[in-house]
Amino acid sequence: MDTKLQRSWMMYDWANSAFATTIMAAVFPIFYNSVAAANLSEGAATSYYSFTQSIAVLIVAVMAPILGAIADYSAAKMKFLRFFAYMGMAGSILLFTVNEGNYILASLLFIIASVGFSGGNVFYDAFLPHVTNKDDMDRVSTKAYAFGYIGGGILLAINLLMIMKYSWFGLPSSKEATQLAFVSVGLWWFIFSIPLFKNLKEEKVVNQGKRTKSYVAIGFSRIGETFKTLKHYKQLLIFIIAFWMFSDGISTIIRMATFYGATIGIGQNDLIAALLITQFVGIPCTLFFSKLAKWISAKKALTLALMVYVVIVILGYFMTSALHFYLLAVCVGTVQGGAQALSRSIFARMIPHNKHAEFFGFYGITSKFAAIIGPAVFGITAGLTDNSRLGILSLIVFFVIGIVLLQLVNIEKGEQEAKALEDPSDRVKVKAK
Repeated sequence: MDTKLQRSWMMYDWANSAFATTIMAAVFPIFYNSVAAANLSEGAATSYYSFTQSIAVLIVAVMAPILGAIADYSAAKMKFLRFFAYMGMAGSILLFTVNEGNYILASLLFIIASVGFSGGNVFYDAFLPHVTNKDDMDRVSTKAYAFGYIGGGILLAINLLMIMKYSWFGLPSSKEATQLAFVSVGLWWFIFSIPLFKNLKEEKVVNQGKRTKSYVAIGFSRIGETFKTLKHYKQLLIFIIAFWMFSDGISTIIRMATFYGATIGIGQNDLIAALLITQFVGIPCTLFFSKLAKWISAKKALTLALMVYVVIVILGYFMTSALHFYLLAVCVGTVQGGAQALSRSIFARMIPHNKHAEFFGFYGITSKFAAIIGPAVFGITAGLTDNSRLGILSLIVFFVIGIVLLQLVNIEKGEQEAKALEDPSDRVKVKAK
């Protein structure tokens, strides 16, 4: 396969991971609470921020499979990717305009940027089977995640230095430095997306005839058909359910780790430093999982990563100090990228060639709804027991069920099912200019 094309595809992970690290995970939550919602009570600020997260996730969860089906039919994955990427970039840059008390504006812009980030990823993921073959899919997918760790980690480190040492950069306060950090995310995202937008294109091989319905109607129609036909992809269906379960656990750890650490008395600087550790530990470890998948198979490597997560949850229950949090950050960095990358590549192997975006829409919707359910279970458990440690311990259920279901998946058989049901007349080819 074309290595230039693969590198161009990987660089988009480098580009948009800046949003995941600087805005989604580290800087924006603190800025929202201390600046945008400064005129609200602590409880009200928390509620508004939680609603903001939920609305963003829900919008993407509903849109993802529909947009995927539309993109498959119209051979317009790149157009949709550009549209959502530019939406995310614009939303990130416009966060610069948020000042004290502007929590509604902050929420609105964050939702726009989040929809752009997650919506774009549906189409970005759908290009994976086009830029590589099945034998090299694990390597390319894990390497892209490693690129994301590097890109997101570098900009996060720069932004944190800028915020903590704002006078070095000629800025009057950390508030202005934070606003400038949001701008840097949008610019970083745009600049490092250029290789993908320049070198990747798609074209329909076969004319599908005159379109008689709108793309929205086609999208809804195809989603209905996909639900009906999913029963024919038995191995894929089992994997989707397994993925839904363990993705619940992974996404909850990502979203709630900082909050959980704060509730047991770990300081803000330690929490942020631990996030950076996770980023940079994840770079070599994600690449290692690519090698491990070749040595013992992708399924066994993914199972091992999920077992490590079970250990992380148990140790998290007993965590009492910043040192413990740092050690857990190392553990998370060891397996987080590998688990996500191998999940993506395993899924990509078991879907029909002509329905990549449509099925990656399903992949996207499972991960997005996971982002809703996991934190809810965490919160309900902690609320009922008045113990956040039991909340983190409740996540074991997601990983154990996910591991058990994963063992029932026969990837080779899933590939055969996809090939047998594939319609070659609707193929889309992607090539380098």
